[in-house]
Amino acid sequence: MTYIRAPAAKKSSKVKSICCIIAARKDKKMNENASVTYIKGIFTAVFSVLTSLFGVLAVPILLMVGANVIDYATGLIAAPKRSEDINSYKSMRGIWKKVCMWLLVAVGAIIDELILYASGTIGITLPGSFLVACIVACWIICNEVLSILENLKDIGVELPPFLEPLMKNIKSQVADKMPISEKKDNG
Repeated sequence: MTYIRAPAAKKSSKVKSICCIIAARKDKKMNENASVTYIKGIFTAVFSVLTSLFGVLAVPILLMVGANVIDYATGLIAAPKRSEDINSYKSMRGIWKKVCMWLLVAVGAIIDELILYASGTIGITLPGSFLVACIVACWIICNEVLSILENLKDIGVELPPFLEPLMKNIKSQVADKMPISEKKDNG
C-alpha cells in the first residue's frame, strides 16, 4: 500500500513570526520559572540545614540576624541626620558588636546544653531545649527593633504611637521570664 502525501500548505510569514514570538515568550517564561524554582530550592535547603542544626532556635536566629542587618543599615542612613561621621572604625565596631550579640546566643546555647547534660546525669528529663538561648535571642531582637525604631525616628519617619511602648513592654516581659537575682556577699 502506498501513501501519497499531500503537499503541505505554506504558512504565511506573518503566522510564522507570531508562532516564533509565542514560542520565545514561553521559553522566557519557562526560564524565569526555572530561576524562581532554583531560588526557592536554595532557600528551602538553607532553612532546612539551619533547622536541623539549631532546631527551635533557627527562627529566633534568623530574626536576630535580619534585625541586625536592618539596624546596621538604618544606623548608617540615620548617622548624617544625627550629624555623626561614618568611618570605617565605627562601622567595624558596629559589625563586631553584632557578631558579639550572636556569641551571646551561643553562650545561651552552651548554658542550655550544660543544663540538659546535668539534668540528664541526675535522671531528670527536661521537656525543651535552647530555652536560655531563645530568651537571649528574643531580648536581642527587642533591643535591635527598638534601635531600628530610634533610627527611623531620627531619619524622619513618623512611627505609630503604640509601636515603641509595645516593644519596650515585650522586652521587659522577656527580661522578666528569667527573674534571677544576684545575692551579694557580705563577707
